[in-house]
Amino acid sequence: METTNFIGELVGTFMLILFGGGVNANTSLAKTYGNNSGWIVTATGWGFGVALAVFVAQKFGSEGAHLNPAVTIGLAVHAGEYANVASFILAQFIGAFLGATMVWLMYLPHWKETDDQATKLGIFCTGPAVPHTLGNILSEVIGTFVLIVGVMSIYAEADSGLKPVLVGILVWGIGLSLGGATGYAINPARDLGPRIAHAVLPIAGKGGNNWSYAWIPVVGPIIGCIIAAYFLMAFGL
Repeated sequence: METTNFIGELVGTFMLILFGGGVNANTSLAKTYGNNSGWIVTATGWGFGVALAVFVAQKFGSEGAHLNPAVTIGLAVHAGEYANVASFILAQFIGAFLGATMVWLMYLPHWKETDDQATKLGIFCTGPAVPHTLGNILSEVIGTFVLIVGVMSIYAEADSGLKPVLVGILVWGIGLSLGGATGYAINPARDLGPRIAHAVLPIAGKGGNNWSYAWIPVVGPIIGCIIAAYFLMAFGL
């Protein structure tokens, strides 16, 4: 099978969610060895997952390795080139859904052992520590702004072999510093794809999907990436 941008984005995003959702499950579900190991472990798992996912996406055909509709949209706005936006985003959502499905299978016996429905939902998607519509949107906007400016700076300045590692460190840092308010979705596919998976999979003892919040980790990152694109262009970057 030929490697393409579509395949690269799909497989890379799959790996991102498998690692990210996997660390969420490991730290949250009952009777895992990582249960209650905390936020630093969670942020580290996501950061390392991003680094690996970028390498995988590149190996499977996506040199840009966006893995995130916000990155795709931000780069498109910055370059004025929109030809690949729809196909990249479709691949990212498919990959995110499949990655979340694999997390469910990976921890299959543990869902029944976990009583709290909100904990199970939180493995798949984000939610606010304090519900506050404006504050939650601002958190996602700011986090995504930092992500896009950071990624574009890394890709402009770093040696090619270091770029995936540095992007992983960037996401690690965002989680540690900016992730406490909303769980730092900073990626519409990362949140909505697994949220849909939670809705349709036969997860033992699951509850609702918090659809009333679901628009924030989609709209916030899109606003943030567009602001970041124009911010960079304002400096001629």
